[in-house]
Amino acid sequence: MKPSSILAATVGAVLVAGTLTAVLTTGAQAAPVGAGSYTTTPAGPLPTGCGDLSTNPRQFVTANAPAGPVPTNDWWSNILFKRTDCAFGEPLHAHPVSFDTLPGGLGLSANTTPQISGTSTGVGEYHFPYVQDLLVGVAGLNAPRVMVDGWTDWTVSPSWTDGARTLRATIGHGLPFSYYQVTGGNAQLTVAAPQVWSNSGPMIGFTANGHEYAAYAPAGATWQVNGGTFTSTLAGRDYFSVLALPPGDRAALATSLGRYAHNHVSGTRVSYVYAPATSTVTTTYAFVTTQKEAGTAGTVAALYPHQWRALTGATPLSNSYVSARGQMKVLAGIGQFSTAMTFQGVLPEIPAVADDAGPDRATLDGYLAQVAGNPADFRGDDTYWTGKGLGRAARIAELADQLGNTGTRDAALNVIRTRLTDWFTASPGKTSRLFYYDRNWGTLIGYPASYGSDQELNDHHFHYGYFVAAAATLAKFDPQWATGGQYGGMVDLLIRDADNYDRSDGRFPYLRDFDIYAGHDWASGHGSFGAGNNQESSSEGMNFANALIQWGQATGNTAVRDAGVFLYTTQAAAIQEYWFDSRDANFPAGFGHKTVGMVWGDGAAYATWFSAEPEMIQGINMLPVTGGHLYLGNNPGYVRANYAELVANNGGAPGVWQDILWEFQALGDGDAALANFRNNSGFTSEEGESKAHTFHWIRNVAALGNVDTTVTGNHPMSAVFTRNGARTYVAANITSAPVTVTFSDGHTLAVGAGRTATNGAYTWSGGSAGGGTNPTPSPTPAPTASPSPSPSPSPSPTGSPSNSTLYLRADGTLGNPAPAGSAQIASAGGTNHDGVPTNATVFAASGLNLTRSAGTTTFDLFVDAGGTVANGTQVRVSYDLTGDGSWDRVETYRYFATDPVPGWEHYTASVGLSSATGTPGDLTNGRVRLEVWNAIGNGPSTVGTGNQSVIHL
Repeated sequence: MKPSSILAATVGAVLVAGTLTAVLTTGAQAAPVGAGSYTTTPAGPLPTGCGDLSTNPRQFVTANAPAGPVPTNDWWSNILFKRTDCAFGEPLHAHPVSFDTLPGGLGLSANTTPQISGTSTGVGEYHFPYVQDLLVGVAGLNAPRVMVDGWTDWTVSPSWTDGARTLRATIGHGLPFSYYQVTGGNAQLTVAAPQVWSNSGPMIGFTANGHEYAAYAPAGATWQVNGGTFTSTLAGRDYFSVLALPPGDRAALATSLGRYAHNHVSGTRVSYVYAPATSTVTTTYAFVTTQKEAGTAGTVAALYPHQWRALTGATPLSNSYVSARGQMKVLAGIGQFSTAMTFQGVLPEIPAVADDAGPDRATLDGYLAQVAGNPADFRGDDTYWTGKGLGRAARIAELADQLGNTGTRDAALNVIRTRLTDWFTASPGKTSRLFYYDRNWGTLIGYPASYGSDQELNDHHFHYGYFVAAAATLAKFDPQWATGGQYGGMVDLLIRDADNYDRSDGRFPYLRDFDIYAGHDWASGHGSFGAGNNQESSSEGMNFANALIQWGQATGNTAVRDAGVFLYTTQAAAIQEYWFDSRDANFPAGFGHKTVGMVWGDGAAYATWFSAEPEMIQGINMLPVTGGHLYLGNNPGYVRANYAELVANNGGAPGVWQDILWEFQALGDGDAALANFRNNSGFTSEEGESKAHTFHWIRNVAALGNVDTTVTGNHPMSAVFTRNGARTYVAANITSAPVTVTFSDGHTLAVGAGRTATNGAYTWSGGSAGGGTNPTPSPTPAPTASPSPSPSPSPSPTGSPSNSTLYLRADGTLGNPAPAGSAQIASAGGTNHDGVPTNATVFAASGLNLTRSAGTTTFDLFVDAGGTVANGTQVRVSYDLTGDGSWDRVETYRYFATDPVPGWEHYTASVGLSSATGTPGDLTNGRVRLEVWNAIGNGPSTVGTGNQSVIHL
């Protein structure tokens, strides 16, 4: 959420085999993309700015600049838009230096003194504002405007001319050097409060406003000092550079770093690799340099905290810069550097591990019933509020599917399908709920637009992330809809518009909304603020990144998936540093907050664009809460500190957005969040939430525990949780073939097609709506639309391989007795499953060495159907005698008809065999699997675990 046509087109575009082909149009024209389409005629306002910007976004771009769409939403975009000053624009905060474009050239500021305003309990902000230290230019230069002469991944080259003199500069994120080319006059520095401490040959070292700089002219040149004006003829050449020095021995640093002064950075480029086997994202930041003079190769770069904490293969200098993002460490003499970050994984939704037949299940079913008739609850018809409604419906579809509530699931999916199909169809005469491609700006604008998504190109990743995420959920259940021949092409256009992952695609700028070097998105398209660009809801940015992972995985598009993983992993690290400052290392002393609502180019603010309420200032960086937002729980201690600040600043418990805040709190203290929900369940849901999803999330996170960042899976849709020292492994398989997920600690998890599987110990101590304690849930995979059988948890060695008496344990194993508990047996759903395990609860043991006696298998299971009438529980026992993976003996027993009276009943082998295959024998490193399911009935049952239910082999 935030806060930033072209005339009727005579040339439109059609997507043909991935290429945008020009076609003549008259009036409204629909350009087909599979079964969908977009319009080539604007249906609303277009980008605005100085002059004819709406039809000519390149009016402030020189002929030397790259062809194709101009970048928007970048740290330097304001000098393209020029919305506040039609000549020069606002300051550019590159770090460790800020810049300003002026008639006489380029201003530099290395301000290290923050301005802090507001209070530690209310709205407050800090900024390192632009305070000019010097002006770099050409003697006599008085240009009427600044132009953009070029750009690369994190640099820009502004240029000036007044007809007689020219100046071209190159500046960028992480570049302590700024590089210059001049014609028509002497190089000139106009310095504030100057103190020259070195002036020998081509290098001059000086202090400006208390900050240390050095300027480097070509070999053989000198600098002339006249008060605060320094000039050089450059010995007849046209280049020089200026270096902002880090704290330290200024003379020594000017010499050592000065070796790279004439290696002008002329290009920058990022590349990334996601390795699922190690769940690692390796990112390489490369520099292209033009060596103006013979000497040492390489350049100097200052790294942001999210970069240097993940740096590999290089050692920073002991000197570092102060910046609005905290300490920036320095690498010298490099051509590139690389980082390695761990991708923790995402899920379609939190698994339903804690569902039982008690009051909580009834409460959840009641909440689902309340939303079944209106799963999206659209609060508006524009791109943002449509997206919020689609997101709400997607959450409901995911959790209803887990619970086997196919009616509500399908109702939500139908809403998603209908609304997306409508938006993805631009029929003649249609002016609303459609997308327009503007070939001048290289952007896809949805109408009705909102929050400046049309005139300012704001927030496209926020709005479209909801569309893509909902499409990913739909794709799992309706893969045909998501094909290129249907509506998948339109989804891909939305992705490419917000963050084009394909450099060869000239229809959209590369990674429009994502600042590659800063490691996070920018929301404002134009960035025309004195404080630079800004972003409020980092979590909605992460919703977009997660949507790419989900969509790429659902459609088999690894390029989209990997782009999503890169965006997600990098931004997750940046959020921990710059929005949360979870290490207490980056916010300036005296700011007084543990989080911010907005990050600006020159600082950050405990504020939002729309509210001064602490709940919304903090909550805006938490919503929407989905299975792709587990990164919020990577530091449970910080979660608790963040929530404590909210309560303190609010003067008590939250009064709005309670659902968002309690869902966040659950990632640090699930029991407290659940208690908050139970005690205050009459709240009004946030517009994109539902009580069904909120209760499902909090209840199951409380059972799972904290996100375990020490273990990762080799599958992008996997996660690990820890509660009371016990791990729960989760993996989702949204493809049509089974997979086995291997975790970094060696644990494996088999996941059937279209399934979410869990395997671990669950401790449920949150209580129930009606008092008492909920039973321990089983690790039963959630039911889905797929007809594939439920996957079996991978058994762990039981520790008693020579014992023929085994107990059913809560972690899905068969082994020694444990504390009494229970596990759920899913409902038969009114269908007869006699003899066929369906949604079975599975218990297993491996590494067994036993000599067969003359007896047969016996068991005594504690089962209870509560008050459910006409349930029948059934058991199948399977023996793999040698552990070779094949079942040598399979015994299916007749089902046991349970009574409708709460309390344990004994289901024993005395019911007799229904069928048996294979021959019994000795177990040599063998395996045994016991499957329990409801063969008949309409309700779930429970089976006792720990020291209750037992099997005798």
